[in-house]
Amino acid sequence: MVEHHVAEGEEPAVTLDAFLDQSNATAVRLEPDDDARALIPHLDRLALIEIAFPKFRDGRGYSSARILREAGYTGELRAQGDVLVDQIAFMKRCGFDSFSPEAPLNQADVEAALSRYDHVYQGAADAALPVWKLRHG
Repeated sequence: MVEHHVAEGEEPAVTLDAFLDQSNATAVRLEPDDDARALIPHLDRLALIEIAFPKFRDGRGYSSARILREAGYTGELRAQGDVLVDQIAFMKRCGFDSFSPEAPLNQADVEAALSRYDHVYQGAADAALPVWKLRHG
């Protein structure tokens, strides 16, 4: 899903500090300075982790997403903020499965960006096999 608005009944995401101080939240928002590894012991009870992108040029959220997916997180991982159409494919490779951009994105442009390349060159948090592995097993 590309444009995601808070759904009716969806629990608002709490900050990492607030989450670590309480035991009943199922949605957390990570800011660029937050250490995603602090959530690893709690991944089984989280339904949503929202990662903030206050500026498109701040790439720390990509690392947070990959850390969480590689640690086994299977819930919704949402990129929120200054999310641009040319970042969507890379964000998906890192593990994001929903997006909440500040500015609306053209759905046709998003679909084109996601289908532009048939092969990838490196491993990531997604299941895509790198082209070298397809060639050489």
